Amino acid sequence: MSTEPNFFERVYEVVKLIPSGRVSSYGAIARYLGAARSARMVGWAMNKAHDLEDVPAQRVVNRLGLLTGKHHFGGTNAMQQLLENEGVVIKNNQIQNFEKVFWDPNKELERPL
Repeated sequence: MSTEPNFFERVYEVVKLIPSGRVSSYGAIARYLGAARSARMVGWAMNKAHDLEDVPAQRVVNRLGLLTGKHHFGGTNAMQQLLENEGVVIKNNQIQNFEKVFWDPNKELERPL
């Protein structure tokens, strides 16, 4: 049996590194993991992450800063509430000042996990 982490586990390790008050995108995480065309798979990982308390899934949004995964959270505004509690400003399901709060693992982390 392999001890190498699977793709979802690698996604979770990156997401755990996103600082409070910052967000990343499905595509940025996929690129960081060397799977540039796997943004959708990162999304699937995030859908499964809601059962994991230590994975801040609310910090992963689409490339435009839209809260596309919000329907996977307990309440209709749960994702937005979690982000707003961290100081992220959201209007009409879109993060404001997206460029300012965007956290790119390709720039922030030295080497792939």
